[in-house]
Amino acid sequence: QVRLVESGGGLVQPGGSLRLSCAASGSIFSLYAMNWYRQALGKERGLVAMITHGGRRNYADSGKGRFTISRDNAKNTVNLQMSSLKPEDTAAYYCNTGGSGGCWGQGTQVTVSS
Repeated sequence: QVRLVESGGGLVQPGGSLRLSCAASGSIFSLYAMNWYRQALGKERGLVAMITHGGRRNYADSGKGRFTISRDNAKNTVNLQMSSLKPEDTAAYYCNTGGSGGCWGQGTQVTVSS
């Protein structure tokens, strides 16, 4: 079982940037694909970005060109750098491995508002 703990959320103005981090327990972190999901109030949770164990990245259309996912296998962390943030990026952001049936962090709130 992998334990995931997110950090880095907060309030940011439109156009600003935030860096989310997810710390994972477990000695085989490097073998897992890692995902960032988000869920806005009243909406379904959706995939934002994913990175394979080998470093291949994919993004939802909403984040392409603005979000960058990265991982540090030595530190067991996966990060989501978000820039040019928009009010519609406001959501709880969750770190995940294994998809909907896998392991989830507790989430970190991102609020984009002036």
